[in-house]
Amino acid sequence: MSTQTDEQPSGAIQASWRRFLDTYEPLRPDLYRYCRNLTRSPWDAEDMAQETIARAFASLAIMADPPRNPRAWLFRVASNLWLNRMRQARELPVGFSPELPEPATSAEPRSTREAAGTLLGQLSPQERAALVLKDAFGLSLEEVAEALSTTTGAIKAALHRGRGRLLTPDPDRDAPVAPAVLDAFCDAFNARDLDRLTALLLDTATLEYPGFKIESGAGAVRAGSLQGTLFGCPEGGYDLVAPPRCELRAHRGESIFLWWSGEEVHAVVRVEVDGDRITRLRNYYHAPEVLSEVCRELDVPFRTHGYRPGSA
Repeated sequence: MSTQTDEQPSGAIQASWRRFLDTYEPLRPDLYRYCRNLTRSPWDAEDMAQETIARAFASLAIMADPPRNPRAWLFRVASNLWLNRMRQARELPVGFSPELPEPATSAEPRSTREAAGTLLGQLSPQERAALVLKDAFGLSLEEVAEALSTTTGAIKAALHRGRGRLLTPDPDRDAPVAPAVLDAFCDAFNARDLDRLTALLLDTATLEYPGFKIESGAGAVRAGSLQGTLFGCPEGGYDLVAPPRCELRAHRGESIFLWWSGEEVHAVVRVEVDGDRITRLRNYYHAPEVLSEVCRELDVPFRTHGYRPGSA
């Protein structure tokens, strides 16, 4: 009897989560695009979208009635998260210099997207959010005011100030110098040598699919994602169409991996390194907006896979 009692909360949460996804997962592309315009970084946008989804799910549990407009309400959750982050950043100790967000990227010509990214970067957090919600998503002044917890008058003023800003394109970033361990990883990956790949990982290394799962420890990464990527995973519904290939690329001042299957990129992977070992891999296989944006920026063919297995 105690076992059944212990399992009931978990089952109820899973059922609630599935119902939540039925409504909110179709809104993920708009949510990502909104977060992308605010953060000006595909990686930060994906993190912010994941955190917004988690906060929205938790908030629904204590709301008397569900939101009348799920899309606008999701923007409100994201906006609150964004504005809180910006307030916290202003309160950092004197002398602390956080890294600036990356310029915006898209499929548009580089000069156009650099100008747009620079404009947004010059705005205050509220001006930036108001401009994106009004001009990019077509929300009414009342909806923007509700999303940002302010008045329509304040939104009108923020829009007026934001649209009047001048812009100056940012200089290009220098291409990064890739650590040798990344080249070694590509060589071992393309040779499908699990032993060499594992040796390049720190014992405590992790491989994360943002918002989906985390594999902790070199052994778990080897037995999980690396084994499946290199040799297929029939029980998980993943069969190899062609031998996989790893390519090291520079993207916006950072070295990243492209994992190819045949003639298409199926995964974009960020890497963190400590000396001659890899400490963390972040695989954006189940982040279609990030995968699409980065691959378009690099002008390579790609295929997306939805937010979780079976959702493509």
